[in-house]
Amino acid sequence: MDASASFLCFFLTIVLLIATINDIRFHRIPNWLTYPTILIAVAYHAITKGVDGFLFSLGGIGFGIGVLIVPYLMGAIGAGDTKFMAAIGGLLGPGGAFLTYLFSAMIGGMFALLFLATDRGFKESAIKYEKVLSLFFFKLKGEPNSSPRGEKETRLCYGMAIGLGAVCSVVWRWTL
Repeated sequence: MDASASFLCFFLTIVLLIATINDIRFHRIPNWLTYPTILIAVAYHAITKGVDGFLFSLGGIGFGIGVLIVPYLMGAIGAGDTKFMAAIGGLLGPGGAFLTYLFSAMIGGMFALLFLATDRGFKESAIKYEKVLSLFFFKLKGEPNSSPRGEKETRLCYGMAIGLGAVCSVVWRWTL
């Protein structure tokens, strides 16, 4: 591995660790991490590979945003997750962003299943679906997705799945 590839791996590792820790602790991936990472990714690839590197990085950023914009607009994930995927795409390019997306979708699905397997997750989901079915079949009054005031909604840390997906993407590409 040459020096520029070592820098890229080191930088990516630091970004993944910071983003994952922030997502777990605060349920946020901060702009002060994602925006500079995107700029560094574009600059790095432009300096090391010229116009081709610049376009490589922009393609990864576009794919990263494009693949998560719909889930973001639907409220399934946060804007930080989308910008995090764009930053990873900027570093790894379109192919790396694609693999990261595939692996993060699988890992995120496993996290969701583990969450549902816990008593609390299963119980919360069962109550919501019971309300939906009751409203559908018996036309009871009430909101299917309402929760008591003050009750904190449980959220999955999808940034952690994206980070692990990026690691799997890099490992996958190294082994080929």
